[in-house]
Amino acid sequence: MNSMVFNRSVGLKLIIQANFYISAIVLIAGGALSGTEGYSFFEFNEDLYGALDNNLRMIMVYLAVTEAVILGYCWMTKNFKVMVGVGFFLILMIGSMEFYGDINTIEIDENFPVFFLYTGLSHILYGIKVGIEKAS
Repeated sequence: MNSMVFNRSVGLKLIIQANFYISAIVLIAGGALSGTEGYSFFEFNEDLYGALDNNLRMIMVYLAVTEAVILGYCWMTKNFKVMVGVGFFLILMIGSMEFYGDINTIEIDENFPVFFLYTGLSHILYGIKVGIEKAS
């Protein structure tokens, strides 16, 4: 009975870890590819919005660079608890994107909230998992 509980716990930890790394790759790729014309995960309507649309593209590229730097820092320090904070900020980006669209009267791609919710929750779960492991 104990080995079955242990196997489930190890399996859940591996799933959370794999999901985190997948979400980090998706975040970096999604942000970096936003700077390209034909390969972006998101729809940017440049014909209608011009410079404002390019600002949104640059925000996504900076987000990809920031994620890569934070991951590098976490790997070097072997401290991934900071991912809880990163995850909260990613989830806050949902509201920030909506606010940006409202203020500038531009339509924001409906894939952004799903993207930020997935990556944010993955980062939070992984940060909590690491914190629990270090505490025990």
